[in-house]
Amino acid sequence: MYILETKNLKKSFGGVHALNDLSISFAKGKLTGIIGPNGSGKTTLVNVLTGMQAITGGAVVVGGKSLHAIRPEELPRLGITRTFQDVRLFEQMTVGDNIMVVLTARGPYAALTERSERKREERVKEVLEKVGLWEKRHQLAYNLSYGQRKLLEITRVLAMDADIILLDEPFAGLFKEMVKVIVHIIGELKAAGKTVLLIEHNMDLIRELSDHVIVMDAGGLLAEGKPDAVLARHDVIEAYLGE
Repeated sequence: MYILETKNLKKSFGGVHALNDLSISFAKGKLTGIIGPNGSGKTTLVNVLTGMQAITGGAVVVGGKSLHAIRPEELPRLGITRTFQDVRLFEQMTVGDNIMVVLTARGPYAALTERSERKREERVKEVLEKVGLWEKRHQLAYNLSYGQRKLLEITRVLAMDADIILLDEPFAGLFKEMVKVIVHIIGELKAAGKTVLLIEHNMDLIRELSDHVIVMDAGGLLAEGKPDAVLARHDVIEAYLGE
């Protein structure tokens, strides 16, 4: 069963086609690695799927419903969340409040039904203890190390408990020990039946974590399938070497 699909998806910037009739599908409860040379459209795809950039043509299908426009504020309702290449936190808020803010419901109806303050505080403690950041809950996010900042962003994703999680290069620039922590978190997301889209340049991690791999090139689909089979293809190797 596919929980997320694109149908002839297009995204243009002037005369540049960043996504060019892209039709791909993501299986529910699986981790799909998205790879490709720089400029292949990977981050543009994530930006379009999360409403950061408007759809030029085609559609995104979420849970069987075709969408020709997505607004970022719709993501909780659609069960989608994401991280960014460049970490985006509330810098002048504490670590704990960075988690609390994503647990606070928005809108008049949600405000009537949102969880109690105590429940939210329990959830903050739960996720921060899980990733080893509970002792830093009173520190400003601005004062964390780069690796801790990346970890905090992923912890916000954990706290939101979305069904579809898009991770845009979560391992970039991290030391080995922090990589291990995030690999463990992703393993827990998979075990919980979450659908994960992972953009990553490290092919060892792609092999280790992915159930399925999609290779993009020039805004389109170059190849897809099981990690070992896809990464052994001549055209995939050539696309990377040609970078």
